[in-house]
Amino acid sequence: MNILNKIISKHGGLKTDGFSIESCRSMVAVMDSDSTGKLGFHEFKYLWNNIKRWQGIYLSHDADHSGFPLNDQLYKLIIRRYSDEHGDMDFDNYIGCLVRLDAMCRAFKTLDKDNSGTIDLDIKEWLQLTMYS
Repeated sequence: MNILNKIISKHGGLKTDGFSIESCRSMVAVMDSDSTGKLGFHEFKYLWNNIKRWQGIYLSHDADHSGFPLNDQLYKLIIRRYSDEHGDMDFDNYIGCLVRLDAMCRAFKTLDKDNSGTIDLDIKEWLQLTMYS
């Protein structure tokens, strides 16, 4: 959290109050591919490279620095979970959303062994997939 906030604070063009401890825990949980509870070098490198890439996307869509407006019907669940009461998504919530989306897509691809676009999960597999992400 301290490392990310120190770096992000140097980027004045981002609407953010910084990464909360909960945001950081969530990032660790979804990027922790070996389930150690920590990010190893390669896991952190993957996260960091994505944060840098996503920052560029965020800045290109947040030209007025007011936050990231999401008002499309397709994104109601994302808005409910990751935006503020005005429907705006600040940078740390944007990153949290993309980290989770990335991890869930990677998990789905791993489980979709025949590339059919569908997976079958029992309750234990579903709980493991959703509770630590």
